[in-house]
Amino acid sequence: QVQLVESGGDLVQPGGSLRLSCAASGFVFSWYPMSWYRQAPGKERDMVARISTTGSGTNYVDSVKGRFTISRDNTKNMVYLQMNSLTPEDTAVYYCARGWTGGDYWGQGTQVTVSS
Repeated sequence: QVQLVESGGDLVQPGGSLRLSCAASGFVFSWYPMSWYRQAPGKERDMVARISTTGSGTNYVDSVKGRFTISRDNTKNMVYLQMNSLTPEDTAVYYCARGWTGGDYWGQGTQVTVSS
């Protein structure tokens, strides 16, 4: 069965960095674009970044451009989100999803808290 397992969330100070990882299994990983979403308390779940099957194409929400980088390793069935210059507004549960739009499978999420 399809499984997506996120890890790497933590409490970090403003200006800090984190790297989120998502381990995928149960499907041919290299066939699918992958995405990262986040949901802050009381807000809707929004797309943060997405990556094409080969990694050659990426897309970011404006608020994270220049700070976040999505990448993937098709040999390891992994997708990553490198997050730099974090601000309190980045505090959310971050989810890995299969697909370019909407996501048909989701992980359980990993909490990122940015606070001093």
